Amino acid sequence: MSADWPSPNYGPRRDGAVPELIIIHYTAMRSCDSARTRLCLPEAEVSAHWLIGRDGSVEQLVPEEMRAWHAGLGSWQGLGDVNSRSIGIELDNEGDRPFPEPLMAALEELLPQIMRRWAIAPENVIGHSDFAPERKIDPGPRFDWQRLARQGLAIWPERGTAAPVVDAESFLALASSLGYPEAPLATILPAFRLRFRPRHEGPLDAVDMALVADLAMRFGADGGAWRSS
Repeated sequence: MSADWPSPNYGPRRDGAVPELIIIHYTAMRSCDSARTRLCLPEAEVSAHWLIGRDGSVEQLVPEEMRAWHAGLGSWQGLGDVNSRSIGIELDNEGDRPFPEPLMAALEELLPQIMRRWAIAPENVIGHSDFAPERKIDPGPRFDWQRLARQGLAIWPERGTAAPVVDAESFLALASSLGYPEAPLATILPAFRLRFRPRHEGPLDAVDMALVADLAMRFGADGGAWRSS
């Protein structure tokens, strides 16, 4: 392993995989220094390719062509081993506060570089909570996905005027076409809202259906294969 990279916690990508996803995390630690220490600690067995401080500092911890250990269990687009398929970015945030402007500006500068290097589309820039909804909530409700989407660095729904029929099975099928893993509505709906409708609670409703239908039509597999009845 090269001494040029601060973290020793990486290995080769498996089965010839190349990065096709970018995963956004928050560190959930008090400081960037604390996060860096843990991400570089051999016995912690965790790492990420990039670490962005709340002051806008950007550090590469693992070479992008290698498999960092940031994702853990989960799946996206029906495939597991997300570590082998992704680039991981850790954001210096404890999870309960806004993301500072210097951090967001640095992320907005880094993301397009990674996306160009690996031909990663905006719909494949996702959160930890998207592919591991049963166990993760980062980057959380305070992260501004809409801001990234305005620059073509992520996706955001456009609410249609005609709300589809509210149906749990249809919602899950549309969410699956976007990439969400197979799981009960009680798992997928909160994850979807965390990303696209933060802080909204209650049962599945027409707004949820309109948002997921729009996203599936524009970004899902086969346009979400959805037709209104």
